[in-house]
Amino acid sequence: MYKLKRVYEPSEVSDGYRVLVDRIWLRGVSKEAPRIDLWMNQIAPSGALRKWFGYDPERWDEFQKRYGEELQNEIGLTNRLKQLVSCPRSK
Repeated sequence: MYKLKRVYEPSEVSDGYRVLVDRIWLRGVSKEAPRIDLWMNQIAPSGALRKWFGYDPERWDEFQKRYGEELQNEIGLTNRLKQLVSCPRSK
């Protein structure tokens, strides 16, 4: 089981193993502040895709499609993430 949570929200013991999927580290957040167990920046949307999307809600469906295509090139990393989700105590 997994749940999505913004990194800006406080970590809790019930969060379990925390994986950050973001291309760049978060502005204004020290790398020591949030409890992140693994940073998988390689499978986050590419900079070009993020720039194209521009957080425009009307582009959301196309963004999802394009991101899915990007992820197909990262099979090893996506399999690792699936493995982490299936293990109750990943590390």
